[in-house]
Amino acid sequence: MAEKKQTYNAVYADGSYGKITLGKQINKGGASGKIFLVDGRPESVVKIFHNTSKSATNRQKLQAMLLNKPNFQPVEANGIEYIQIAWPEALLDDDKGFCVGYMMPLINMDSAVSLDHLMQKAIRKKLHLSEKYAYRIFAAYNVASMVTSLHKCGHYIIDLKPSNLSVYKDNMLVAVVDCDGFSIKGEKTRYPAEFVSEEYIYPEGMSQSCEEMGEEQDKFALAVIIFRLLNNGIHPFSGTPKDTSAPMLTIQERIAQYHYAYGLWPDKYQYPHPYSIHEYFNKDTLEMFERAFTKGGIRPSAYEWQEHLWKLMHGLKQCKNNSNHVYFTSKGCGLCSVESKFNKDLQDIQKQKSDPEKIRGIEISRLSTEKVREEKEQKQAYNIKIQRIFYGLCGIYLLFFAFLFKMLTPLQALLQKIGLGIQFLSMILILIGINRLFKKYAHLFPSLKNKILSDTLLVYAFIWILISIVLVNDLPRNLFELAP
Repeated sequence: MAEKKQTYNAVYADGSYGKITLGKQINKGGASGKIFLVDGRPESVVKIFHNTSKSATNRQKLQAMLLNKPNFQPVEANGIEYIQIAWPEALLDDDKGFCVGYMMPLINMDSAVSLDHLMQKAIRKKLHLSEKYAYRIFAAYNVASMVTSLHKCGHYIIDLKPSNLSVYKDNMLVAVVDCDGFSIKGEKTRYPAEFVSEEYIYPEGMSQSCEEMGEEQDKFALAVIIFRLLNNGIHPFSGTPKDTSAPMLTIQERIAQYHYAYGLWPDKYQYPHPYSIHEYFNKDTLEMFERAFTKGGIRPSAYEWQEHLWKLMHGLKQCKNNSNHVYFTSKGCGLCSVESKFNKDLQDIQKQKSDPEKIRGIEISRLSTEKVREEKEQKQAYNIKIQRIFYGLCGIYLLFFAFLFKMLTPLQALLQKIGLGIQFLSMILILIGINRLFKKYAHLFPSLKNKILSDTLLVYAFIWILISIVLVNDLPRNLFELAP
């Protein structure tokens, strides 16, 4: 015997009634309920709440949603209708009069992906999503448009974050579900949201419950999402801490302390992410983010973002190097710049991995006892060889200056002709040159670092040069003979 299907009373916005029959359960839903197909209504699904103890409150909130529906119409493209928001179409009562759930349009989530997936290149590649940067800008525009429509009705999402939003893979249109969790404006009261997520809570909201939050929370979270879509998934409050010894702050703690590192002024806590392209945004975009994330700023509304993103989309410049890239200003393509930097860093890392590991400049593979002993013996042999060469050069040096006069004798007439002044000047230059040679080759011959030895060699050269000058010029050997 076939199991009897569950039926409910559907109550529509105009007060009319109808019967609906549950079809196949398609998922367990979120924390609040399960999702079922509807027999005879392929375009609709219903959400049945897990807990009916809030029947009265649920009814009032759903009635407010039915009477205050945002103007966010389905979009048709290539003969396919895309539902962008699963807003309640009717509330559901059981036979006892309890509000058990609501009916809403079916969003084909098989053709959509979480907005989170659009922000990471590796995930885009895995899911075969387009790499066109313009699509991410268009997705940001659609999110801003959706939030604008809700705000015009006085509704707020509150728990606004990428994982709670989806986009259709073919056209980047927004797909939003679980609208019953929003903060809903009723005719006489407000029905608050119940959840809010860290990393998207505005700084002033840290001292509030999500029931107290409103438009400012949505404006802040929307700006975070737009920043991430435009900046390769980078969160506006992430970055590289300046003091690595200081305690690491979470993203939400950085938000609470306004540690925004991508603004007009440097942040005291952190540097921007190394692969951020914020410097390639145009001035108006940077100023809007500045207003959204810095203390005392008047955050842009969702409508301001919608208008701004529309202008951005119609002013994009096509990159000549990569057909997937577009850019905003005469600064050029930020995506190309970041990819170039990333590839260079990757090559450096690969090179570092291929290089032998070292401790204090010594390869680890060479730190074995045998290697150390072998290298010590080689070093000792090398030092002995260098020392012998040095002694040989010293001998040549000493003999050269000792026989300098003999070598200059054939030039005696020429030297006398140029005069003593030039000869003494030449002597000074020769000594300066010898001193520089000693310093230059001290790393090859450690003995030259001994100042007493190097000074002795210089004095030796000086004495023999002076003697040579005296002899070549036939000067009196007893200088006192020069006196009258």
